[in-house]
Amino acid sequence: MINVAVVGAGAWGKNHIRVFSELPNVRLKYVCDSDPSKLQPIKKSYPQLKTVENLEPILHDPEVNGIIIASSAISHYPLSRDALLADKDVLVEKPIALNSKEAEEMLEISESRGRVLMVGHLLIYHPVVDRLKEMVDSGGLGNIYYIYTQRVNLGVIRQDENALLSFAPHDLSVILHLLNEEPVIVSAHGESYIQSGIEDVVFLSLRFSDGKMANIHLSWLDPHKVRKITIVGSKKMAVFDDMEVSEKLKIYDKGVGSPSYSSYGEYLSLRFGDITIPSIKMIEPLRAEAEDFVQCIESRKEPKTGGRDGLKVLRILMAAQKSLKEKGTPIALGRE
Repeated sequence: MINVAVVGAGAWGKNHIRVFSELPNVRLKYVCDSDPSKLQPIKKSYPQLKTVENLEPILHDPEVNGIIIASSAISHYPLSRDALLADKDVLVEKPIALNSKEAEEMLEISESRGRVLMVGHLLIYHPVVDRLKEMVDSGGLGNIYYIYTQRVNLGVIRQDENALLSFAPHDLSVILHLLNEEPVIVSAHGESYIQSGIEDVVFLSLRFSDGKMANIHLSWLDPHKVRKITIVGSKKMAVFDDMEVSEKLKIYDKGVGSPSYSSYGEYLSLRFGDITIPSIKMIEPLRAEAEDFVQCIESRKEPKTGGRDGLKVLRILMAAQKSLKEKGTPIALGRE
């Protein structure tokens, strides 16, 4: 039996509580939150749990194997650090920390003490992303030219992080996962319309060493709720629309052909082929993520979204933050 604790009983923490309480051979022993009002409904729904207002009882309980950190972003580093130093395995929500030095310290502690450090890059566990990864790796889309994503809606407006830190880790983790490489140049433009100093809208651009590009549109001030990733390749194009109920992935057999003709005008031709909608068995990504964490605790294997993946995403976020402050100045990765 694997014993775990969830720290943070807010909107997203409640999802972790639900999923881990349903897993076989897993005992969700504790839920922790510094706000007693958030613990009251948890006590009613899960009377078998212990609810605490600070981390100490969990850290000193030898039965607890893993801790899920689902609290505010600013608390990710101190809580994860304390958990790792107490020899607990950790699943921390994104972003892993708020600066690279903190994330590097977390990695160093986890590796020196042999602890699991996993980051909640949820979309990596999405079945559609698995299919896209297969297509990219097999060459089914051809050479990837560029990727663009949209993650926008109206609300919830955060007060302790901007739209970049709140939303971008999702799309960045997918882009790095699909391309298996990191960008060399990062630039970001954004604006604070509602709260001074907290960007509500951000346009983030990435450039890779081989010419690939990626663009990410982030906003919590938009009339539409959009969760979409578009990949343009030399052979085919793919669109992952997570707001679709059933037809989440569409493959477009479209592109620019190059038959052998004598003149340039005849040489390039547009190709319009079929649109296919693959059949994909859907599972809840959060449950798949939770199962991976439990398997890592049991077998000591490397997580699908480990601490180093979290650090890669964070370095891009830090470069993007620097670019935001410098009004969109391109930042070479490593100068963040």
